[in-house]
Amino acid sequence: MPFSRANGLEIYYEKAGQGPPLMMIHALPFNHDLWRYQVGSFSKAFTVYSVDLRGWGRSAKPRAPFSLRDMGADVLGVLRDEGVKAPAVLMGCSIGSKIALQLACEQPELVSAAIIVGGNAGKQDFTRRKADYRSAAADGTFAEFHRGHLRHGVTADWASTDLGAYFIESFVDQERALDAESIAHVFGALEGADLMPRLPQCKVPVLVVNGEHDSAREPGARTAAAIPGARRQVIEGAGHCCFLEKPWIFDACVEEFLRTQDLWPSA
Repeated sequence: MPFSRANGLEIYYEKAGQGPPLMMIHALPFNHDLWRYQVGSFSKAFTVYSVDLRGWGRSAKPRAPFSLRDMGADVLGVLRDEGVKAPAVLMGCSIGSKIALQLACEQPELVSAAIIVGGNAGKQDFTRRKADYRSAAADGTFAEFHRGHLRHGVTADWASTDLGAYFIESFVDQERALDAESIAHVFGALEGADLMPRLPQCKVPVLVVNGEHDSAREPGARTAAAIPGARRQVIEGAGHCCFLEKPWIFDACVEEFLRTQDLWPSA
C-alpha cells in the first residue's frame, strides 16, 4: 500500500492510469473512495492520485492541532514522492476544494487547473460539529453519528436507494479506526482558513461545480464570482457530492472544461 511520508505523517493514496497528473481530494466525512467513479473515468487520460486526508481513511490520525496549509502540504508531498514535475489538475470537494483553492492561490506554478466541488472559500464555523463528534465517541454512538453525517453529502432520495445505502455503509465500515480528536482538528483547520480575500488574484483556471441541492451552493456562487474567469456549473437533482450521484454529468462537464483549457491529453 502506498504511503507518503514527506511531511512526517503517513498519508495513504492510490494511483491509477497514465498521463498528466490529476489529484483528487475528498470531502468530509469520506475518504479517497469517494472518487471511485472518477478514478475509473479520468484514469483513461490522466495519472490519477486519490489521497486520504490526514485524520481520515488509512492516513495518520494526529491529535495535535494543524492547519489547512499543512493538509495541502500532504497533498503536494504525495506528488513529490511520486516524482511528479508537471503542474497537476486538482479536483477537490468541500474541504478538498478549499485545499485545492489554497494551493492554486499560493503555488500556482504547481497547479494547471482546479475543479472545485462545493466551493466554500470563506469563513466557516464547526464548533457544533467538533463537539458532536467528540460526544458521539464518548457515548458509543460514533458509527451512528458518522452515518448521519455521510448522508448530508448527498440528497435524501439518493441515500435511500439501494446504491446510496450501499455507498454510505461502505464508508461506515471502512472508517472504524477514526479518531474524534483528530477529526476535530481537521474541522479546526478548515474553519481557520478564509481564502476569499485571495481569490481575485487567482490566475489558475477554475471550474466551480455545485449540486442543485448542495448546502454550499450559495457559497460556491460567491467563490466563483470572486475568481477572474472562473466557470460555474450546477448539476440538477444532486447534492453536495454531485459527482457521486450524477457521475456521467459531472465527468462530462469536467472533460469539456479541461478541453477548453487545452489540458485534456491527446490520444
